[in-house]
Amino acid sequence: MAKPLRIAFLVDRFGRRYGGAEAYSVDLVAHLLTRDHDVTVIAHEFDHQLPIREVRILGPRWWPSWLRVWHFAMRAKQLTAQGFDIVHSNMDGPAGQIQVMHVSPVRFRRLRGRSKWAQVLQWLSPRNAVYFWLEASRMVRQVGRQIVAVAPVIKVQLLQAYGQDLNVTVIPPGVDQVPVNHAARDKTRADLGIDVGDIVCLLVALNPIRKGLLTLLQAVNDLPAHYKILVVGAEIELQDSLRRHALALGGRLLFVRPTAVVSPYYFAADLYVHPTLGDSFAMAPLEAMAHGLPVVLSDARYCGFAQYVTHGFDAWVLEQPDKPDEISRAIRELMTSPSVRLGLIHNSAQLVDRLSWDKVTDQYETLYNQALNPAAQPIPQ
Repeated sequence: MAKPLRIAFLVDRFGRRYGGAEAYSVDLVAHLLTRDHDVTVIAHEFDHQLPIREVRILGPRWWPSWLRVWHFAMRAKQLTAQGFDIVHSNMDGPAGQIQVMHVSPVRFRRLRGRSKWAQVLQWLSPRNAVYFWLEASRMVRQVGRQIVAVAPVIKVQLLQAYGQDLNVTVIPPGVDQVPVNHAARDKTRADLGIDVGDIVCLLVALNPIRKGLLTLLQAVNDLPAHYKILVVGAEIELQDSLRRHALALGGRLLFVRPTAVVSPYYFAADLYVHPTLGDSFAMAPLEAMAHGLPVVLSDARYCGFAQYVTHGFDAWVLEQPDKPDEISRAIRELMTSPSVRLGLIHNSAQLVDRLSWDKVTDQYETLYNQALNPAAQPIPQ
């Protein structure tokens, strides 16, 4: 960029412990700061250590989610009306030249493929109507507006929902290679009571049930007793359920509450398993690769990140992630075949380099330049 920019960054919650999209926001802002941009983050909640200006949008906690989202959108529009060069939004609502979509469009999920009558019923719900309007306001053609999808599947869904002439750029989340830390591995395993000979399958998620934990539990139950599962980040509401599963599995399920510092647990694991049935992207498998772990994940029908990998080359891809026997076969193959495991680790490091945060930040700076100078050429897809 020719000069540092004043950037307003809109996100629901700003902090790594809140989830994948939120961790993405922290990492991107951190890299923008290294390039001397002046970043103000506007959010509902904060948990971070970055030198930014915070603007917290507050509303009664008893409000339903759709009203909180509408209130945020209206306040964000007011707060960003002046004083910023770029408004980078990860939230539904009209504010922002840069509109980043992290999940499947609500119009795609709730309207596409339904009869006209069913669509009318959807619109008659005040809750749905607010979500439809706020999302559509992001897609309005404006001079300088740039629409970003974090995965190719989201771009396809946006085009189906809003028309093939919608201009959408795909920029996946980034990651940085993390040097292996054997001391952190040993300490974390000792703290968790993991024996030297144990093989640990890691799953990082706020809601591990939605990421395929129940199927993974069945898969590991069919493996020898030294195979264990470590779940990091599960919401407090799920703790009792996880405790019951831990008892049923005879202590082979370990779990750690939401934390902003996840690296020690990647180091403690032996592989990462992500048998999700519905992820637009999925940051955790990419982060696992950055920590030198072999990754097992669902194919591209269920996990957007799988569009970037090749089965047997840089990841082990599950065709039927709802089948415990396919998962247990994958885990056993990786942990009993050093050549397969090391091959995935070596090749996935190349993918991590291609998706580095420096390269992702370059792409966003190019988009910022286009937003400020609409005659600029679009970045390559």
